[in-house]
Amino acid sequence: MKCGIVVFPGSNCDHDCYHILKDVLNQETHWLWHKADVDLSSYDLVILPGGFSYGDYLRAGAISRFSPIMNSVIPFAENGGKVLGICNGFQILVESGLLPGALIQNHTRKFICKNVYVRIESTDTPFTQQCSDKSIIQVPIAHHQGSYYIDPLSLNDIEKRGQVLFRYCDAKGNISESSNPNGSIGSVAGLCNEQKNVMGMMPHPERVVRTTQNSWHPEVWGDDSPWIRMFRNAQIGIASCRERV
Repeated sequence: MKCGIVVFPGSNCDHDCYHILKDVLNQETHWLWHKADVDLSSYDLVILPGGFSYGDYLRAGAISRFSPIMNSVIPFAENGGKVLGICNGFQILVESGLLPGALIQNHTRKFICKNVYVRIESTDTPFTQQCSDKSIIQVPIAHHQGSYYIDPLSLNDIEKRGQVLFRYCDAKGNISESSNPNGSIGSVAGLCNEQKNVMGMMPHPERVVRTTQNSWHPEVWGDDSPWIRMFRNAQIGIASCRERV
């Protein structure tokens, strides 16, 4: 699997993603500089990492959406290439039109940095295919403009199509206002496009793929947390597509 990590001015989670792909999964991994219009035809996976690209001026992701690299990422995604956007990367995917909806200020108008729980809502994507449906996993968040919004009718549409992949919940999987940290409509924490090859999420799974990165973990986890599965799922899904070709 050939992977690319896009680096924008202000990216700060790019090395976490690189470590997972290169050092943990032993995949060919390259940096993709934001000013470069790169031929991505030989790539299998592109990740837009978290951070504060361009200082979040105007609106988070609004300037990065016009970076030259996006002239390569957008057609790559439209042609079926796998794209993962985490936090700021999610914001950029929404701003570029690759994912529906918008990401606005948290309902508290404050930056939030803490651990939360999310519930897996769909396993019918390359990123979640080997996860257990409705499983509950702890994950950190760190954002100021992370409240997902889409009009109610469109929310109903993407839910019917299985595009909502993660929802904020409590430790028992209950969805409520108190378990929703940023006021996202429908408690949406992550979703995919209709073709299910592009995924965005506000939480930071790349920060907790090893059990030692977690403040607490069950002994049954071993060395890896459940979040490593998301990256391995992409690897398996891409390999499966190659076999069909």
